[in-house]
Amino acid sequence: MNDQAYFKVEGLHKNFGGLAAVNDLSFELKQGSIHGLIGPNGAGKTTIFNVISGFYKPSAGTILYEGQNIGGLQPHLVAAKGLVRTFQETTLFQEFTTFENALMGRYLHTEASMISALFGTQRKSERENEEKTMEVLEFLGLADRKDELSINLPHGLQRALGIAVALTAEPRLLMLDEPFAGMNPEETRHMMDLIRKVRESGITILLVEHDMQAVMGLCEKITVVNFGRLLTEGTPDEVKNNKDVIEAYLGSDLNAA
Repeated sequence: MNDQAYFKVEGLHKNFGGLAAVNDLSFELKQGSIHGLIGPNGAGKTTIFNVISGFYKPSAGTILYEGQNIGGLQPHLVAAKGLVRTFQETTLFQEFTTFENALMGRYLHTEASMISALFGTQRKSERENEEKTMEVLEFLGLADRKDELSINLPHGLQRALGIAVALTAEPRLLMLDEPFAGMNPEETRHMMDLIRKVRESGITILLVEHDMQAVMGLCEKITVVNFGRLLTEGTPDEVKNNKDVIEAYLGSDLNAA
């Protein structure tokens, strides 16, 4: 694993009118790591994700990825550089099959338009795209469900399919936004195994998640935010035993992790 910080947020601000949703935030990721970003509801986590992934333009600060400032780039340009995200809500085409949803990820995270995706006018051959899609489904254990409509998949597999859609874009840095939302304990364990498998394939992961047991069990380092500001960061044990974190955010939930 390369210990060099190849992704770094420096002095990031995002203002909405007079509201500072992200306020002078700095943190960095090491390549090949699973890095947690946590905080209570309203702490600014989703806004941070939206700024990093290009859905919001930063008001100030830099977002350095592989030596380039990607702050302010449009989402498809950020994704084309290898930084791809998932969303809190499952964003699947419910009347599409598992395979069709994953295949769409080959286009939706690139410069290609929906129309060109549907009519197959990409530079890459359809065969190459289909082969890559099947590789991802096999990697995540979804190949046997490839012809099933996504709406009929169990919740845990729908969440896994959301990750498949992102992986077909071949990210080097994957941003996961609440991947454990709504899961039962068995589904949570399965998702944790999948995320570890993704990291073992060489993909760096930035994880926003409220399930503290999952965060503590997966992440090497955790950044804690509140009101868009950095509160602290460190290893799971350091965060778990930080008095300010316990009092401000997590309480008994953290102690149970």
